[in-house]
Amino acid sequence: MSVPFLPDPALDVPIAFVDLETTGGSTGTHRITEIGIVELGPGGASSWTTLVDPGQPIPPFIQQLTGITDDMVRGAPTFESIAADLFARLDGRLFIAHNASFDRGFLRNEFQRAGYAFNPDVLCTVRLSRALFPAEKRHGLDALVERHALVPLDRHRALADADLLWQFWQRLHGLVPVDVLRAQIDKTMRRYQLAGDITEDLLDTAPAGCGVYAFYGENDAPLYVGRSVRVRQRLRAHLTGERRSSKEIRLAQQVRRVEWRATGGEIGALLAEAQWIATLRPPLNRVPRVSRADPVDAPWPYDGAIAFEERDASEGARVFHVVDGWRYLGHAPSLAEAAALLAAGTRGAFELPTWRILQTHLARGLRVLPLSRAPGEADNNAAAVAAPATAAIDAA
Repeated sequence: MSVPFLPDPALDVPIAFVDLETTGGSTGTHRITEIGIVELGPGGASSWTTLVDPGQPIPPFIQQLTGITDDMVRGAPTFESIAADLFARLDGRLFIAHNASFDRGFLRNEFQRAGYAFNPDVLCTVRLSRALFPAEKRHGLDALVERHALVPLDRHRALADADLLWQFWQRLHGLVPVDVLRAQIDKTMRRYQLAGDITEDLLDTAPAGCGVYAFYGENDAPLYVGRSVRVRQRLRAHLTGERRSSKEIRLAQQVRRVEWRATGGEIGALLAEAQWIATLRPPLNRVPRVSRADPVDAPWPYDGAIAFEERDASEGARVFHVVDGWRYLGHAPSLAEAAALLAAGTRGAFELPTWRILQTHLARGLRVLPLSRAPGEADNNAAAVAAPATAAIDAA
């Protein structure tokens, strides 16, 4: 460690610069062979390292790259045996690593096997280097060593590479104004210590495909409603991804709870999102504009309720969306269940957003089925009928 502290650090939080060596690149099949950590706190910098018995052979090319052999890890502690102490060492610290998703992914999986939920906030030095030095093409560790005159104690050994990150951190404080450095760190950091009851495991249960979602803040106050064709990915971008604007930063800081609904398709997501915004009135959503040309009511151009089919490209299943009197009633996986959904509901007030959305898609040839028949008959109807789009447009 070349200096014990920084006089004006960009972050006033405990930090762990982490590097791992492993038997390969897959978190599902490979295991950790070495852990190196440089800890930074009020007392300065300290280091910790250990070899780990991976419980599997180390491939020859990995042995050649790292210098860690099967003989070296034989008799070393298993990850499970050090999990409690390691978790206590890393808990509450900002996790900084190069290609951090690799190191975090391996540790998260290993901790999960040992019964721990490991979700630290993460800063990737590759991403940070790209953000601070966009004109540079290379941001690997070897490039940082060359560009910033870092001094490697060794290469491809865990503690030596973790020390390079600590050296890089010190160099940044001399190269970049501290306010600029703080701003880029805030944008680049991935926050996995989520508020309220939101956890990584919870986000894993969100729909992979189309749907809507709502964020709630303190006292369960609605904050924001959104839609996406990949809800799970979008939620991760909101809550754990890079912050690209002040609005994203403000939103992520306020979220305490999230809920979602799979919609089975993009049109359904549009309809459900509009309903949620109208009902919840979240302050971070734009209020839909209403012009003098917009109707306060409109004739329904069908004899009864209608359904239209969508297929979610991610999920593969089909759904049937139910609309009656310009009011969206939801969706069901079959026409029989769609008819049951209709029977359980009542025609409500005219919904201007539903009218707007359907006008657009009916004009593009959206095909619908009537739902004024018994469920059994509806399920036997194999072919959809073309929607009377001209009647819908004339009704405007």
